[in-house]
Amino acid sequence: MFIQKLKFDRKGLIPVIIQDINKGKVLMLAYMNKEALKRTIKLGKTCFWSRSRKKYWVKGEESGNYQIVKEIYFDCDGDTILIKVKQLGKGACHEGYRSCFFRKMIKSGNYKIIEKKVFDPKKVYKRNTE
Repeated sequence: MFIQKLKFDRKGLIPVIIQDINKGKVLMLAYMNKEALKRTIKLGKTCFWSRSRKKYWVKGEESGNYQIVKEIYFDCDGDTILIKVKQLGKGACHEGYRSCFFRKMIKSGNYKIIEKKVFDPKKVYKRNTE
């Protein structure tokens, strides 16, 4: 299996770029360990390892914005994965945008927001306020 060809970091993680299969737009970057990758392959939906919460999460399990896996690639060094998905729902970004890459740097050193919000995250995500 191709998993043996991959180079996970010392924490057992590998960065994963998620790209819209139809539009070619990069939607997000997240991390997987071997188990998350196996779950992704088995489920046919993206499953990641949360570095902050220390648990597995399936993209869309809370929002309904699932990512259906269409193709999986890995780079020449074996240290990055690219997954092409069909993005369900309105968007991939937890801030309400289609893509997590909605800020564009401009020459002044500042940035501008280049996308419109496609959903209200307050209405979609249950926040733990503890």
